[in-house]
Amino acid sequence: MVEIALGTALAAIGAGVAIGFAGLGSGLGQGMAAAGSVGAVAEDNDMFARGIIFSALPETQAIYGFLIAILLLVFSGLLGGGNGLDTNAGLVAIGVGASIGFAGLGSGMGQGIAASSSVGAIVEDKEMFARGIIFSALPETQAIYGFLIAILLMVFGGILA
Repeated sequence: MVEIALGTALAAIGAGVAIGFAGLGSGLGQGMAAAGSVGAVAEDNDMFARGIIFSALPETQAIYGFLIAILLLVFSGLLGGGNGLDTNAGLVAIGVGASIGFAGLGSGMGQGIAASSSVGAIVEDKEMFARGIIFSALPETQAIYGFLIAILLMVFGGILA
């Protein structure tokens, strides 16, 4: 059995939190947007392509969580060898995962709600498409903040060295 340092094990938890919560927010957001899109397509068959676009918007939160999780796994030594992390860096890694995980959770759900409403508005007025995209993109900023803080924590917390 391979012995894993405590810091490296904590980094694995951070990676799980990053993709787990960001993926949860993304999945819920996509489900909400897709539910609105299905209703829109039932009213107007031409809404299919636009519905797909709005349903795909909340996917980015899962991508952010996935990228951070991969960085944690690589730089902790779990993927590709390496020296592993000490306990302090492992605790930082949990903060890294929480940063993008929770930001992605809220952002993905908010984006799904905005996207679902936007699809409904476009059925009523086709000229709402661009405005709907803008409204749907606004909740993305919280995930970007979480992603940036996660990167800064990894750099200044000794993980990305």
